[in-house]
Amino acid sequence: MTTMAAQDLAMGKVGFVAEHALYDQTKSVAAERAEAVVSDQGLRTVRVMWADQHGALRGKFVSARDFILSLRNGMDFSGALLSMDSANHVFPPLFVEGGGLGIPELTGFPDVVLVPDPTTFRVLPWADSTGWVLCDMYFGNGRAVPLSTRLVMQRQLEEAASMGFEYVAGLEVEFYITRREWTKIAADQTGWPPVAPPVSMVAQGYQYLSEIRLAQLSDILIPLRDNLEAIGLPLRSIEDEWGPGQTEITFDPMPGMGSADTMILMRSAIKQICHDHGYHATFMCRPLLPNVSSSGWHLHESLRDLKTGASSFRDDSGEILSEVGRQFAAGILAHAIPMTVFSTPTINGFKRFRPYSFAPDRVGWAVENRGAMLRVQGQPGDPGAHLENRLGEPAANPYLYMAANIAAGLDGIRLKRVPPKLVSADPYQDEAPPLPTSLWEAVDALDQDTFFREALGREIVDYLIMMKRSEVARFLSTVTDWEQNEYFEFF
Repeated sequence: MTTMAAQDLAMGKVGFVAEHALYDQTKSVAAERAEAVVSDQGLRTVRVMWADQHGALRGKFVSARDFILSLRNGMDFSGALLSMDSANHVFPPLFVEGGGLGIPELTGFPDVVLVPDPTTFRVLPWADSTGWVLCDMYFGNGRAVPLSTRLVMQRQLEEAASMGFEYVAGLEVEFYITRREWTKIAADQTGWPPVAPPVSMVAQGYQYLSEIRLAQLSDILIPLRDNLEAIGLPLRSIEDEWGPGQTEITFDPMPGMGSADTMILMRSAIKQICHDHGYHATFMCRPLLPNVSSSGWHLHESLRDLKTGASSFRDDSGEILSEVGRQFAAGILAHAIPMTVFSTPTINGFKRFRPYSFAPDRVGWAVENRGAMLRVQGQPGDPGAHLENRLGEPAANPYLYMAANIAAGLDGIRLKRVPPKLVSADPYQDEAPPLPTSLWEAVDALDQDTFFREALGREIVDYLIMMKRSEVARFLSTVTDWEQNEYFEFF
């Protein structure tokens, strides 16, 4: 065996990408470009990352040499990550046939293969001589892992394309910036999960869109701006939100996978950059801190004609939305209740659905009304007319949130669904189905639903139901501060 042959065996499975035809012409060209950037800029490390079931990034820091190999071979990676909930608790019976998930390739939870998508490659300005790339996950036999959520969304994008549409989405995301108040981690501050880190507030809050309050955060907002733009994310605005240190960030609309990939990288980048500057950023919906308000993720979305690039939601006959746009909205409204598992996947997120809170509490739609679940934005003949889905929490996995929206919307188009009447007054008084008030209620609705199992795949839906029920069981078995304060002294 030659030295070169031995080196070729160091990463993944030799020739895996070509053997399974995983790169089209666009990705092949992007791979060559990534290899050239690594060489030209003298990069020493590439972060080879995969977005897990929670929408969090997992991966390895790989040498530049072996990253180049991964573009041909993929990278071996532990499939056991698929068995872990948000605190890394293992929830399925691991070592039964099919890994407890009914998937033959997961028996014993062997390694899987991560294949970099070279179109996502970029250089990280906040990390020394470091590149970054996002991956898709495959079994060793070349089959896409059905639990890999980026591939779940990819199938919905392909379904839209088969109907002549391209999905377009823009991001509007709220999060909190706090100041870190710890310099070391004590032994009793570890665990599954660890205790929340101590923080202090960076602003007093409750001066909505205040220039002065926002300017007071310049020490961290300027590095965030500079780094997000340097990695090519289409930053639109940074705004002062409602609570103390609550910040809203928005990005220009992007087609296809663009907004979902941006959401994944943006959350990780903001947390890293804030940490490096002595801050802590959280995308938790409602932190247990004094005087905070809930954070949301408003998903702006539309379709455009795949051939002409024209908006498929534009209407020139006097309506705000075209027939296609109204049918897309009807599909989302029809499937909204089971969809909440994808839009609001945490126990904490359901504390946001309160009357008169600028968050929805029931299924409905309205024109330019921030109390409605689905807000229509635009005017008749407006090429920018679109829907704003206000269901989401900032912690949602973007691939699942968007895939569910696309699947539901396309169902509305296929079946020529007619949406309910637009709410013309108070959406919190409208006679409409209420949204679930807890994660367990939402999971039960998804379990009883047949549409998402068929549209997204039985394997991913059953998997999410199992995982979320495990998280709920952990929560319900934990004695909370509320219970202690309510009952300990009184009874």
